[in-house]
Amino acid sequence: MQGKPLESVKNALSTALSDLTQGDFFNIIAFNDELHSFSSCLEQVNDKTIENAIEWMNLNFVAQGGTDIMHPLSEAMTLLSNSHDALPQIYLITDGSVDDERNICHTVKTQLMSKGPKSPRISTFGLGSYCNNYFLRMLASIGKGHYAAAFDTGSIEDRMVQWFQKASNTIVSNISIDAIKHIQDFEVDSEYIPDVSAKYPLCVSGRYHGKLPETLIAKGHLADMSEISIELKVHHVKDIPLDKVLARQQMDLLTAKAWLLENKELERKVVKLSIQNSLPSEYTRMVLLQTSLDKIDPAQQAKNKPTKKSSPDEQSAMPLRGLTLGFGDVMATRENLTTGFGDIKPPEKFEIFDKAVGCCSRVADCFCCMCFIKACSKMNDQCAIVMAQACAALACLGCFECCSELCCGGAN
Repeated sequence: MQGKPLESVKNALSTALSDLTQGDFFNIIAFNDELHSFSSCLEQVNDKTIENAIEWMNLNFVAQGGTDIMHPLSEAMTLLSNSHDALPQIYLITDGSVDDERNICHTVKTQLMSKGPKSPRISTFGLGSYCNNYFLRMLASIGKGHYAAAFDTGSIEDRMVQWFQKASNTIVSNISIDAIKHIQDFEVDSEYIPDVSAKYPLCVSGRYHGKLPETLIAKGHLADMSEISIELKVHHVKDIPLDKVLARQQMDLLTAKAWLLENKELERKVVKLSIQNSLPSEYTRMVLLQTSLDKIDPAQQAKNKPTKKSSPDEQSAMPLRGLTLGFGDVMATRENLTTGFGDIKPPEKFEIFDKAVGCCSRVADCFCCMCFIKACSKMNDQCAIVMAQACAALACLGCFECCSELCCGGAN
């Protein structure tokens, strides 16, 4: 990583450091196949240490060598091993993949379980297309942290700053829901329920069999580790298609699980969700079909069914590429390639399609989350499929996640 992406990362980190308050402690570990630490211990926040840290970043953030993720994670957890009076946070930022990602997840899970309720939270951020975003999502789920990513250079700084703010403003931790007492078959998509952050909604998706009671109890811990209980009233929503709203998030979490466990049954679940909701996945592909009407009398044209173009110069079906994240590129990481943010011009046939998607996304930005969801619930099946395909082509982020960020997660 070099040039604008690297400068954006430095700017975001500088902003995050400046947002730290008196009483906070921090350290920075830069890594390739070796570790380069700002300090040998946690440094207390003051104007001098923040200034020194930013100066150190500008000198030491140089992309070279290989990539070793487990070593800096272990070093960070060792530094935080004596943080008994706070909920320690680890922020992992990477633009590459490594060979031992599954082993990292299993090792970190074992280490965190041994540390109890105040185990370090691990939040992850992926940069570009070479990192395995499902590994990063799974690691964040195991660490009860938050995952985010940036796939174009223009969004890096803003998305990283928002990610830091979300992950560093925990207000309730170690959340549990007592649904297991009332129903026998209850499954949550994420590995663990993440902590609640101030000003950000918490969305937990899953499935159950049986009948829920009128209220559920959610429990968690406040900053002083005192327990808090909140009564949740159960609403059986009929006019909002929650299964479709949450489909993207559910697919991403299940794909991360399927990758970690190498589980074919979970892969088939993702395929089923993909087909049901017309959303691309790592195990399915979306195809753009081109159809046209034969040259006939305009009066009769509306009565005829479309037929595929037969011209050899025109393809009737073309796969839409670049709609999924992939599982990283270890070879590109190993060779230190620098094009993980490639802006590839799409084929000419997709230009109108891309413009339409961009227009729809800008229109959607003008609506509030609930109004937009209710409007979607009134669509007929054909219109809903078109909208779902357009949103899928725009981004691989879930509809609910996008809406929550647009309506609820902004700085203002």
